[in-house]
Amino acid sequence: MRLYLASTSPARLATLRAAGVEPVLLSPGVDEEAVAAAAGPLDGPGLVALLAQAKAEAVVDARLDGVILGGDSAFELDGAVYGKPHRPEVARERWLAQRGRTGLLHSGHWVIDHRGGQVRGAVGAVSTAAVTFADDISEAEIDAYVATGEPLLVAGAFTIDSLGSAFITRVEGDPHAVVGLSVSTLRALLLELGVAWTDLWNIPRL
Repeated sequence: MRLYLASTSPARLATLRAAGVEPVLLSPGVDEEAVAAAAGPLDGPGLVALLAQAKAEAVVDARLDGVILGGDSAFELDGAVYGKPHRPEVARERWLAQRGRTGLLHSGHWVIDHRGGQVRGAVGAVSTAAVTFADDISEAEIDAYVATGEPLLVAGAFTIDSLGSAFITRVEGDPHAVVGLSVSTLRALLLELGVAWTDLWNIPRL
C-alpha cells in the first residue's frame, strides 16, 4: 500500500518516516491564499481542513494507486489565525506577541482512497494542540531565531521538532499535531476507509 504525501513539508515527511512509512512525495502547487480568499472567512479548523483537502485533490492522478494525504496547519492566538509569516519582520512581531502566551496549533488532514487508480472515498479531520511559550524569551533570542530563517515558512512562526523547541514550555493535546501531521488522526482516517495503518509500513526495522 502506497501513501502519497501531497506536501513539501520536511516535518511531515520526517514524522511519517519515524512512524515506519516512506511516502511518495508530490508537490500540490496550491495557491493557499487564493483558495482561502475564495472560501471567505473561516476559523482555524475550517481553514486547515479546506487547504488540506485542496492539496490532496490537486495531486489526484489516474496513475496513483494507494492513498493520498493532504495536510495544512495554522496557529491561532486570541481568535486570530496565522499561517506562515514569510517575512522576518512579521515573524518577529508574532514572537513578541506570543511569548509567555498559549495558542492553538490546528493541523488539517484529508485522505483520498485512490486504490486502483480511482477515487473510492475521502475523509478528513482536524487535530489541535495548545502550545505555551516561555515568558522569559528575550528580544535577542527572538532576533537570533528569526535570523535562522526557520520560522519564516512554518505556521505560527515556530517549530517543536527543531530550533524552536527550546522556547516551548508545554503542549496539551497531540504533540504530532504541532508538527503538522497527527499520526493517530491519520490512522483513524485510514480505518474509516478500510485501510489498516500497518499496511503502510514499508521501512525495514532492525
